[in-house]
Amino acid sequence: MADDENSLTGRLLRYANVGTGVGGAVARIAAARFLGGERGSTAEGQLLAEALGNLKGPLMKVAQLLATIPDALPAAYAAELAQLQSQAPAMGWAFVRRRMAAELGPEWRTLFSEFSHEASHAASLGQVHRARSLDGRLLACKLQYPDMDSAVEDDLKQLNIIFALHKRTNPAIDTSEIGEEIAARLREELDYVREAKHIRLYTEILKGHSTIHVPQVEPQLSTRRLITMSWLEGRKLLEFKQHDLGARNLLAQHLFEAWWTPFCGHAVIHGDPHLGNYSAALDASGAPTGLNLLDYGCIRIFPPRFVEGVVDLYRGLLANDRERIVHAYEIWGFEGLSNELIDILNIWARFIYGPLMEDRVRAIADGVSPAEYGRRQAFQVHRALKTKGPVKVPREFVFMDRAAIGLGGVFIHLRAELNFYRLFNEALEGFTLEGVAERQKTALAAAGLSGL
Repeated sequence: MADDENSLTGRLLRYANVGTGVGGAVARIAAARFLGGERGSTAEGQLLAEALGNLKGPLMKVAQLLATIPDALPAAYAAELAQLQSQAPAMGWAFVRRRMAAELGPEWRTLFSEFSHEASHAASLGQVHRARSLDGRLLACKLQYPDMDSAVEDDLKQLNIIFALHKRTNPAIDTSEIGEEIAARLREELDYVREAKHIRLYTEILKGHSTIHVPQVEPQLSTRRLITMSWLEGRKLLEFKQHDLGARNLLAQHLFEAWWTPFCGHAVIHGDPHLGNYSAALDASGAPTGLNLLDYGCIRIFPPRFVEGVVDLYRGLLANDRERIVHAYEIWGFEGLSNELIDILNIWARFIYGPLMEDRVRAIADGVSPAEYGRRQAFQVHRALKTKGPVKVPREFVFMDRAAIGLGGVFIHLRAELNFYRLFNEALEGFTLEGVAERQKTALAAAGLSGL
């Protein structure tokens, strides 16, 4: 084994508890490499997936996010980690009572007329209980698991271990800014006071959209680790997979508007769009009439100019205007791009923008399963960057990319067929950088996010 590999292994093991979690996996990987094992192999990916699958923190979600960025991790790692699901055990009623007392005081139960003993939904950071206010309104109480601050910090250390391990496989992607972006967003997700402000932000942005529903926060029943909001009644989107095309298209169109309207108009995105973060609002007959937005932990607020870069790249690709394309990448934060690297980035950009570039009704990806969505293009990018890279991925790219892939995955699940070109251009209507900046400033002020 080379000296640098010995040095790496020593550093990794100092940061991890050997025999547990990622540290144990790293020790076994290092031993396998010493015996001639292949770097970045499926076996290594399985070891990491097994270790991460036992964690309670949100690193599983991070692993799935990284699987959407070509060569952020070895392909074998990404394939294994993308299959991870949250395994956090639910808090029992006795534990919930203690946690609620810690947040709202020993008489917390008198603040509700009803409070469900069983969690209705579990997430990576906490669980949701259905409750009822003293005046009879249905509420959703999201209560954070205990010690999540330390769990997140531990997870970030584990993530650094994975990045350090991958660095020795001669990657084509510089992950330094990716790590910084993920750390910043995860720490934000721990703060439910900030999430409450995100909800108010979306209320302001979407106030003209009667079919997209945002909950109302109950500030007197909320803290940094507890957020209480109005309960939005609805059904899971997956329950509509077998409904008629009109119902599926209606939900997909609402979702498109709920995601792209905040971005094009205010430089704000939901950074983790997946099926569990939405439900369908129904009429009396059970038919879908709108969309409920349920989770606001992972919200990314961009500098307004970033939207200009996204729009310039789209219009540059449409017109095959290379100068405009290069300018867009520079706005995004890519630096020192050669002509070869620009061509490689365009492979991924044309995949992301593909459904928005054709003025016709189409599926988001004809005949492609969610597991295969983007895999061919990712392989092309990976192979090309191996010879022409490396490239440093700017931090703004991370959640924009994750969100685009996640959104496409939901459309695939719904088997929607829409004119995405027209929907996108309607969202862009009247776009100016000055307009985005002014609208963002107004919305942030209304949400109490000014200066944050």
